[in-house]
Amino acid sequence: MKTVYIAGDSTAAHKLDEKRPETGWGEKIPLFFDDTVHFENRAVNGRSTKSYLAEGRLDEIKKTIQKDDYLFIQFGHNDQKIEDPERGTAPFADYLTNLDLFVNVATEVGARPVLLTPISRRNYLEDGSLNSECLGQYPAAVRQFAAEKQLPLLDLFTASQTWLSQFKPEKTRQFFLQGKPGELPNYPDGVMDNTHLNEKGATEIARLVAQAIEKSELDLKNALL
Repeated sequence: MKTVYIAGDSTAAHKLDEKRPETGWGEKIPLFFDDTVHFENRAVNGRSTKSYLAEGRLDEIKKTIQKDDYLFIQFGHNDQKIEDPERGTAPFADYLTNLDLFVNVATEVGARPVLLTPISRRNYLEDGSLNSECLGQYPAAVRQFAAEKQLPLLDLFTASQTWLSQFKPEKTRQFFLQGKPGELPNYPDGVMDNTHLNEKGATEIARLVAQAIEKSELDLKNALL
């Protein structure tokens, strides 16, 4: 059995019951694979490459990841918070330096690092089009890094922007953590979140991950349902 470790932020992480219907795509990705693949979801809410490393979370992965396992690496949303000294990173500087540390942990044991660009936020321009700059230069930095290092890349930013663009802006609310006052038990005052996914959105993003794997050279695609 292959194990896929997911290192990332709240867009992928497993959620607490008191936060539902918030859902991370890492919770839904097993739906698209047979039982020869096990997903070890180590994504954590609110983490950037910087804070994930500082808290020793990559060190914990290092203790158990083995040869021929996979390490999926997806950060960017919190690295973008450059005003926060504990999380912010510069896209073409310490962000990439940190990503390299993740890659090295995998390659040192013969595991396979896979880079993922961060998923799009629900962010629109005045003309109603999705904001292609809503994650700044972080998606471009990951693409450049993957090309330079000749590493597998799943470009979720592009895939999620393309997917969301199929819908009118109001229709995309159905995929995010949004609800009117009194509509969601865990959010009695309502919630209007344009970053975090609900169960439906997480399933669709997981589908995009599976589709990207299917188009890749990763042997994981042999386990797709």
